Amino acid sequence: MRRGEKGILIVMAVVVGGAMIKNVIGDFSVNKERDREIPFYSTMSQDEGQKALRMMDENHCKDCHYLWGTNASIMQNVPAPRLDGIGSIRDGKWFYDYLSAKNPQSILPSRLKKEFQMPSYANLPEADRREMANYLASLKVKNWYLTETRKDEFEKLTGKTYQP
Repeated sequence: MRRGEKGILIVMAVVVGGAMIKNVIGDFSVNKERDREIPFYSTMSQDEGQKALRMMDENHCKDCHYLWGTNASIMQNVPAPRLDGIGSIRDGKWFYDYLSAKNPQSILPSRLKKEFQMPSYANLPEADRREMANYLASLKVKNWYLTETRKDEFEKLTGKTYQP
């Protein structure tokens, strides 16, 4: 090994070691009051939630919508509302009516191009629509984060700046 290569390896080891030490020390000095926890949660049981998530995967909901901070399709760039906390804004009946509508834009107008607008799920069996509606209604957000959730939905749907 050449002298220059040894120098590069030593510098890399110092940088990596320093970053590791900083992370360990940083864990002890975190201001716990500022870390309020993850604001999103579901009121559904884990089994029901897993079933609903499978149904959402089958219907390609994550092609456009974010849930739990992730998007299944990183190739899509559709400004659809994220679903985290959406149940704190709307209830199960609203979601059921929305999913059952032959034209969802008649309930919630969209500014998106036609190919990116919310499709109708009126053709799904009623039990599936009810389960999806109940799951969406179960997606809650902590009260301290509710304003951020409302802001995000408003701006995605209208393209305008949210004014509380």
